[in-house]
Parts: sequence; C-alpha cells; structure tokens
Amino acid sequence: MLRYAPCAGLATSLTVFSLMSAPVLAQESAEEAAELDQQITVTGVRQAYRGDFVLSEIPQAIAQIDEAALKANNILRLVDALDLNASVSRQNSLGGLFDSFAVRGFAGDENIPTGYLVNGFNGGRGFGGPRDVAGLERIEVLKGPAAAVLGRGEPGGTVNLVTKQAEIGRTFGNASLQYGSFDRVRTEADFNLALSGGLTARLIGYAESGDTFRDTVNQRRWGFLPSIGLAIGPNTRVTYDFEWTRVETPFDRGIVVLDGNFRTVPRNRYLGEPGDGDHVARATGHQLRVQHDFSERWSLQVGASLRDTLLTGFSSDAELVPSRQKLFVDGRSLSRQRRSRRYDSRQWVVRAELSGEFETGSLRHRVLIGADRDQFDNDQQFGRVRPPVLTAGTTDRAGYVLDILAPVYGRFPLPTPAPQNDRLDVQRSTGAFIQDQIELTDRLQVRIGGRYDDVSLRTLNRLTSIDSRLSKGRFSPQAGIVYRLSEPITLYAAYGEGFRANIGTDVTGSIFDPETSRSKEIGVKFTMLDGSLNGTLAVFQLDKNNVLASDTGNPGFSVAIGKARSRGIEFDLAGQLPGEIDVILSYAYIDAEARSTLLEPNFNFQIRPGDPLINIPDHNLNIQASKRFAVAGREAQLGAGVQYVGSRSGETGTAFTLPSHTLARLFGEFEPIEGVTVFAAVQNLFDARWYANSYSPLWVQPGTPRTASVGLRASF
Repeated sequence: MLRYAPCAGLATSLTVFSLMSAPVLAQESAEEAAELDQQITVTGVRQAYRGDFVLSEIPQAIAQIDEAALKANNILRLVDALDLNASVSRQNSLGGLFDSFAVRGFAGDENIPTGYLVNGFNGGRGFGGPRDVAGLERIEVLKGPAAAVLGRGEPGGTVNLVTKQAEIGRTFGNASLQYGSFDRVRTEADFNLALSGGLTARLIGYAESGDTFRDTVNQRRWGFLPSIGLAIGPNTRVTYDFEWTRVETPFDRGIVVLDGNFRTVPRNRYLGEPGDGDHVARATGHQLRVQHDFSERWSLQVGASLRDTLLTGFSSDAELVPSRQKLFVDGRSLSRQRRSRRYDSRQWVVRAELSGEFETGSLRHRVLIGADRDQFDNDQQFGRVRPPVLTAGTTDRAGYVLDILAPVYGRFPLPTPAPQNDRLDVQRSTGAFIQDQIELTDRLQVRIGGRYDDVSLRTLNRLTSIDSRLSKGRFSPQAGIVYRLSEPITLYAAYGEGFRANIGTDVTGSIFDPETSRSKEIGVKFTMLDGSLNGTLAVFQLDKNNVLASDTGNPGFSVAIGKARSRGIEFDLAGQLPGEIDVILSYAYIDAEARSTLLEPNFNFQIRPGDPLINIPDHNLNIQASKRFAVAGREAQLGAGVQYVGSRSGETGTAFTLPSHTLARLFGEFEPIEGVTVFAAVQNLFDARWYANSYSPLWVQPGTPRTASVGLRASF
C-alpha cells in the first residue's frame, strides 16, 4: 500500500496522504515506493490546483503556516496567523466583524471580506465573522501570478485554508481548556473516530467567551466543524465537511486621532454605544468532494461547496464629514451616526480537476485540466441616521454626541436609522483552465497554462429600482520556468495575467468593469543543512487596472481609483538550525501605490500617482525561534518571536500615517504526564502601543496590549 505525508501541502499522484499527519518535507522515491505493496488506498484528499510537484519545481513563492506554529503561539484567529508571514498585511476589518488582508500590497474590495480558498474552493467573501483557526490543518499563502489557474483571485496571491479532515481507520483525539487576559475562557475538542473499515468521522468544536481590552466590549463565539471520510474501495475517497459558527460582539470602530496625536484617547476607550447591543455573525457551510485515482499517474477530483452567512446589528460610528463633526470644533464632542446592518450572502461553487502525466518522446508532461462554476449572492440592507451640518444652533442631541474625554453612554435616545442602501448583488462566474509543466531536461522545466473566465454581474438597487447588468469574458495566460542550478538551489521566473469581477456599483448604479492584472516574479529557492532549512527569495511587480476604493460619502458603494502598482522583495526561511532550534523568518519590502488621479468630491481629497495604498507597510518582518528539550525526563518547548511592521498610510488620499510598531511574544509548553500538556503564551510582551489598521483618523483600530493565556490539553 502506497502512503505519504503532505510535502509542504503538495500532493503526488503516486501516493496517498492523511491530512491529520504533521507536514513532512519529504517524498518517497519511485524505488522506495516499488518496495511497498502496489495497492493504492485513498486515505486523504489531494490538494486542489496543485498536481504532482515538489516545492522546488513550482515557479511560485509558497509559504505555509502549519498547525504546530498555530498551537505554539496559541493563535486563535486567521488574521493573527497571517501576521506570521510578512507578505500579508491587515486591512480595514468592518469594526472587527470580518477578515480583511492584503497579499503583496493588494487587498481587493474594501466593502466585503477578503476572499480565500478553503480546500481549493472559493470562500471567505461572506459575512460570517472573523475566521477561527480551530479545524485548520495549515494555512498556505500562495503568492504570485497563479490567477491563470486559480481564477478570480488577487494578483498578489491567494490564501488557502486546508481543514482537518477525517483520517480513515484511526481513532484519536484531544481536548483543551484555557484561560486568558480579560477573563477569556475557551474550550476546544478534536476527535477522530473510526466507525468502520472505510468510514471515519472527525468531530471538531470550540466555544469561547470573555471581555476584551476595549471598555464594555465582550465577545462570544462558538463553532462545530465535523468532517466525514468514506473510502469506497481502494481508489476512491468521499469527504464531507460541515461548518456551523457564530460570533457575537459589539461593533467597534476603534479610537480617534486628532492632529496626529495617537493618545487623544486611551486605547481602551469605546466610542460606540453599549445600548446598540451585539452584532451577530453566523455561517453555515457544506463541502462535498470525491477523489478517484484511475492509476498511479492519473487522478480526478470533483466537488461542490455551499456557504450561507448572515450579519445583523446596530452601531454608533464617528461621523467622518468635517462639516458635520463637532469634534473638530471643540476637541472633545464626537458627532456620531447610528447604523443598522443586515448583510446576507450565499456562495456556491462546483469544480472538477483532472491531473496526470504522460510522455512525448523524451519530454515528460504533468498536466492539470479543470473547470469551475461560482455564484455569489450578496444582499445588503443598510440604514443610517447622520448628524446635521453644524450651525450655531446644532444641539448635542441632534449630533448624537459623545464626550470622548468623559463619555456618558446612553445620554440620548437611540436614533432610528433610515434606509440608505438596499441592494442585491449577484455574481456568476464560469471558468476553465489547463496547465502543462514540461520537463525538458533533468534541470530545466517550463510551465504554460491559461484560464478563460466568463463573468456576469447583476446589481438590483431596491431603493432606486435601478437594475444594472454586465457580462464580460477574458482569457488569462500564465507561463513559468524552473531551472535547478544545483541540488540545493533552484531558479524560477513566472508571468501571469488575472481577471476578477468587481462586485457592486457606484452610487449612480453603474457596474464597474472587472479588475485586470499583470504579475511578474523571479526568485530562487534553496535548501541548507541537508534539507533542514528551506527558503525562498523573490522579487515581484504587480499592476492592476479598474481598482476600487470605498466611497466614503456613500457607505456600501465604491469609487474607481483606476490603476495601482505593487512591487517589492520578500524572503521566507523555515526549518531547523544546528542544536535543534526551529526557526521561522519572513521579511517583505513592498512599495504599493496608486497610478491614477482621482478627486474625491465629498471629502475634497485627491489621489495622485505615487500615493501609497492604505494600510500597506513598506517593511514587514516576523522572526521566531523555539527549541524542544527535556525537563525531568518530560518533553518541553520554549520559544520567542518578534514582529516589526513599518509605517503605513492610514487614510486614502491624505497624509495621515499609522506609526511603525514592534511586538514581542513568548510561548512554551510542558508535558508533566504522558498525554497531558500545559501550555502558555504572552503576546505583546512589552505592552507596546500599536495600531492594527485604519480607515480615517476617526476610525483607527488600536492593537491589543500585553495579554497572557495558560491552558491544559489532553490527548489520546
């Protein structure tokens, strides 16, 4: 029977893997495989869009954040996990209610969560709340020009979440309980149960509750994430994954910054209204995948995914228009809007992929052929009531004012929002792709490929009765070259074009043309210390057309800012140093800027070529080291890490800038008895003041102060 462990997330057509196994950077040779039983037994699920390649053969930079790194740092949220890779930067998070990030400087649409893949299926665009890392086997940051195959992604890269799936034929499990700063309590469990010879269920769940460092802001979240695996004969595997999650927390725009003073108010001060109650984000998802191996060379994957999300709630947010904002008059009276949200979304995807290899003469071909169909329905009902334009007679009640220096919550009756936006966006996309990587010599390989996308968009504005429609199609080519200079060093270069539909309209009802992009990248991949240390150095440039930004005067709508460019250099290194010291190092220099001119009439600012893109630091660095050792004959681990994030634009089209910050962390664990582990972590060790993201000086998200957590994990 042929078996293997994931090679940094890469599948081969000769072997089968278990996704519960820890990633192993190794691949069995054909000679070793020949010594094993020749029956192929499907026990795991292959990686989508990947084929039969080891990392060094792929003309693309790929970084992986595995379960071990997540557990060691006691990371609980996706955006915190992505901080471990310097090519990823945080973006505006809708008051902490969705995940938003940029890869290599490009973030996509500011009005919806950043899209990502889940086991190769498009996902993440709904309003299900910040993604918890429970149930994740690893997080892959797939950088560079891969849009010709992946489709509809940002040119900077795509994040793929690989979930924990049922491991056929085994029974094991673990459960944990932890307590952290601000009275946060969390419990989590993961049980893999072999029900019969070919049927296994994996049951994963979590629940968390507690306060935060923000005054009056608490949170509750839970999730149930089971997976069912069924082996039908030796060559076929069926996998079903379910997602059921809920997040309850107040909407929180953060703090205000007057005249560049980031200490205008304490970082814990809440400027919303506790009487608004919680925003509630819900998600229900299904994935069904079938994998069949025709032979050692050819495999087919087919599957479907459906995800429904719903976000509801009220919030009280700082008014951004200067003529309506009393804070700019007296320095303490914050005029606020009151808003209501009901964001309902559904995304379903079907896809199929055939992978295999063949020879033409002396040339070896490894091919991917596939197609997918994606539909995203986004139904947004948004209401607001605004403070009036300031006059001598404007009252604090009319302005829904909060004193930022001595807040008194509940001072005025809660205003009733009026309908501002009631809109249905429907995006349908059909795509087909083909990729062929040709081995010309034992050192030289070339990759050619392309994808055709046909996209149709519809936006129905129920308030204005404007029904807008647009259809577009485009072919996106991809090419790459890989040259093995020596056993430890491989050079590569890649070029790709991308095509991504812009969802929504401007305030007049006009649908935007899709984004198009071009990506270029060259790099070197290397191994050191007999394969114990692996790294990638890459230089890239990305160019986009038809880029959107939020319309600050009309919430829920966008404006076209034209062209943008991102270029830079990045370096990733991971592995083990002499002395069995595990290290992770990630650095990126990114120069992301607008390349067009735009005058924004509502706020009277102008975007010019060369203006930096919002929330993108020029320098980003994460470094971490840890070591395992024995204490009284029992296993222990101790580690530390540092993250540096450079200064970055805090508002589109102005000079407002978020300062740089440096955060340190410590983590460790100890196994006092077999199967029981005590773990602890301290984040922001030196209690630095930092800022996660910003939309304007009146909507700045302060970063979490020093926090600590300790827990107990039992395994069997």
